[in-house]
Amino acid sequence: MEGQYVAYTFFRVDPAWRRLPVEERAAGKDAFADVVDQWATRMDSLRAYTVTGVRPDCDFFLWKITQRYEDLGDLATELNGTPLAGWLTTPYSYLATTKASEYTKARRARRVVPKGSPYLVVYPFVKLRTWYALPPDGRQRAMDEHMRIGAEFETIHNHTTYSFGIGDQEFMTAFECDEPSDFMHLMLTLRETEASRYTERDTPIFVGQHVDIRACLDALDGASARIEA
Repeated sequence: MEGQYVAYTFFRVDPAWRRLPVEERAAGKDAFADVVDQWATRMDSLRAYTVTGVRPDCDFFLWKITQRYEDLGDLATELNGTPLAGWLTTPYSYLATTKASEYTKARRARRVVPKGSPYLVVYPFVKLRTWYALPPDGRQRAMDEHMRIGAEFETIHNHTTYSFGIGDQEFMTAFECDEPSDFMHLMLTLRETEASRYTERDTPIFVGQHVDIRACLDALDGASARIEA
């Protein structure tokens, strides 16, 4: 089957790393960034997002899109070979793939292509089993309402992918947006829809700001702030 694998890997740096000599930290960040830059030309997309100062359990994440499942492991292997990897943990990691939606007229999986928005909101999603027991026309009606409301928020771009059988969640939902507050208003509106009644889990939620991988890593020890000063 043709399609894409879409993965999100979250990283947290050990605070003790910040006590290393600045030259050692810089070398570790450079090696890590070099691997990411090299792989960005080999995948459909590879983008870095910082969550520093937003969540206590992770500092940054990578949004990876590729047509080869093996790419995900090969990239991880190369990153694990960098000095910085010895100071990183992976508190969250999600895998999904693309397929045609059963609620639209599409017969092929929609290609996931980042729009380039400054923010990405990501979270795993699981529906109640009672959702799948509804008759098809009932689910279609609920999703038609859901999609109609989503279309009203023109600055938000949905990149939903599927994890049935390959992840602990059923879906990975990712929304590019211009402002995180825009997405808050969308989710608040969707709470009133019929489809929302069948949500079992939609956490944890991550709001990442897209930055170059080197700026992303500099946020780990404040290097960019010291340079600007």
